[in-house]
Amino acid sequence: MTATPSSPAGISVPDTALAAEATELVRDTTSELVYHHSRRVYWFGSLQARNRDLSFDPELLYVGAMFHDLGLNERFHDSGRRFEVDSADEARRFLHSHGVAEDRVRRVWTAIALHTTPGIPEHMEPEVALVTAGVEYDVLGIGYHDISAEERDAVTALHPRPDFKNRILQAFTEGIAPKPETTFGNVKADVLEHFVPGFQRGDFVRTIQDSPWPE
Repeated sequence: MTATPSSPAGISVPDTALAAEATELVRDTTSELVYHHSRRVYWFGSLQARNRDLSFDPELLYVGAMFHDLGLNERFHDSGRRFEVDSADEARRFLHSHGVAEDRVRRVWTAIALHTTPGIPEHMEPEVALVTAGVEYDVLGIGYHDISAEERDAVTALHPRPDFKNRILQAFTEGIAPKPETTFGNVKADVLEHFVPGFQRGDFVRTIQDSPWPE
């Protein structure tokens, strides 16, 4: 498999108007950090599909990957919703505006909404599983050695990740600190606990014990 600058690890972005418009929208509305991360998620998710012997719709995976962190943008800071839901809703609006069938829209929405909820996406449709797989690979290094160094280097040559660990944590913090209540029961509470002085995570047990039920 020979990689080219436009097809790292031999995998290409779908050559469709939908994919091209998704690329332009995300590149124009989010940070360079999120843009490059989102592109890597597509390639790493595609490579994990090969490893897991999964057939998938490349166009849906691409849109899911490109939109998955859009909800971190400043305009969503006062939405009151989890950033994953804001991201998923933006993808749904984009797909509806292009007349995409509802089942395909649902798969993209679900892939984005669940991409920080481990243990569930892997049991769902391939596009749902693979957005999470790509995110987990790029952010957490899960399955790092499932992809060869040559393929990994081909992806990062096109979309570098300088100081990515620190920069993505900063992006998470800035995106969710204005709505800390949305971190209850999910992994982003860890981010605020580390980086926002005075943050107190919601406690599931205390929530049950302090509920208005008498017993």
